[in-house]
Amino acid sequence: MTNFFSLTTLKPSEDLNVGLTPRRMRPALICMSLTLGILGSMNFANSANAQGPVKTRPVDFIVAVVNSEPITNNEVQNLKLRLEKQSASGEPAPSASGLTQQALDQLINEKAQLQQARENGIRIDDTEIDQTELTIARQNQLSKAELYKRVALEGLSVGAFREQLRSQMMISRFREREVDNRARVSDTDVEQYIQSQQSGKTAVSTQFDLNLAMILIAVPESASDKEVAELQVKAKQVSQRAKNSESFAALALTFSQAADKGANGGEMGLRAADRYPSLFLEGTQSLSKGDISEPIRSGAGFHILKVLDKKQSEMSNAMISQTRARHILLRVTNDLSEAAASNRLQGYKQRIEGGTDFADLARQFSQDGSAPAGGDLGWASPGQFVPEFEDVMGRLRPGQISDPLVSRFGVHLIQVLERRETPISVREQREMVRSQLREKKIAEMYSAWVEELRGRAYVELRDPPQ
Repeated sequence: MTNFFSLTTLKPSEDLNVGLTPRRMRPALICMSLTLGILGSMNFANSANAQGPVKTRPVDFIVAVVNSEPITNNEVQNLKLRLEKQSASGEPAPSASGLTQQALDQLINEKAQLQQARENGIRIDDTEIDQTELTIARQNQLSKAELYKRVALEGLSVGAFREQLRSQMMISRFREREVDNRARVSDTDVEQYIQSQQSGKTAVSTQFDLNLAMILIAVPESASDKEVAELQVKAKQVSQRAKNSESFAALALTFSQAADKGANGGEMGLRAADRYPSLFLEGTQSLSKGDISEPIRSGAGFHILKVLDKKQSEMSNAMISQTRARHILLRVTNDLSEAAASNRLQGYKQRIEGGTDFADLARQFSQDGSAPAGGDLGWASPGQFVPEFEDVMGRLRPGQISDPLVSRFGVHLIQVLERRETPISVREQREMVRSQLREKKIAEMYSAWVEELRGRAYVELRDPPQ
């Protein structure tokens, strides 16, 4: 399935009334905003209300119970079909049993997180759902009615779609509170990292970007020496199968016991090498793109790694592209609808093209803090503005004026004044290091958090999915 719907939302801690006056450097590398694959990733109990993609199905039955809530065979099969369509093109199809197990594990993990979110008082009201739907529609250049038509084509009723949105947003907000907001990187952490880089104390060079895929053969803490040896043999067998050109993605779906259960073929994503555990860097230091590692032992078990990509880091150039822009912001209120604000800004654009000064109109009409400066936002680095604003700004040529743009703050008219390439300041470099270290810490905490929630839940497996 092509995931044509995606959404980026603010964290609860972000103030919706600050306008777009430039904020402190927030590098895109660590922008922890929520991205939802609206039709590919949300699969909860409410999907049973959808007219799922399965043409013919057996009588439904319960395959698992998480605490007191059931997971049905139809839910597993619907998610399995979506996972099949999301498999990387060109790769051999994963085994049916591997996909079924991945779908079941994903549903169990999501159910456990959603239950904990409810118990901790996380709520998403209908107004937030309405706003989220509008954001999805805008980002995909659709009206709300057209969005609903697309949803229906994917076999979801509007009610089921909204409930899936609510569930995914609840989980994300709970995760932000329990994981993201607890990840702290001190000035000492930043300084120690910088000093280790400058003094060459790191055992492996990290001045490159790396994309790894992983299969984890887990070793229980209580495992005996014999059990550890047997699991090591199994890991070596899986590693050899990958080296013999079997699909790594299919092997990951079948064998991996990582938190994501081998989703996306075990791929962990392209990132600066220093954001991977040093154990992984040492284990892949001599490998080239496409190579498979021998099993690497950690406290969690045996890791089998594939180098998907390895290239010189662009950050080593220490240069950044900055944009100087100005805008006029009209906020949507009960007295000014979104459509009316867009029409008004379209009129301002025509006046500017006819010779009226942009700055004069901004000072007179803009409802942002930048209005006294003629809407001038100053020099801004990537990641400094919300994505919907920055995406449009990035496509404009110097001197060009956008059409009215809707963001979470209101409706904007943007003009790019100029661009420049500039060295990254010491402060910005330190903030980028801080962001990278924090993202690495969040990833480690998130994996442990998911496993902890799964461990606390009472999971009863009943009839196997079929």
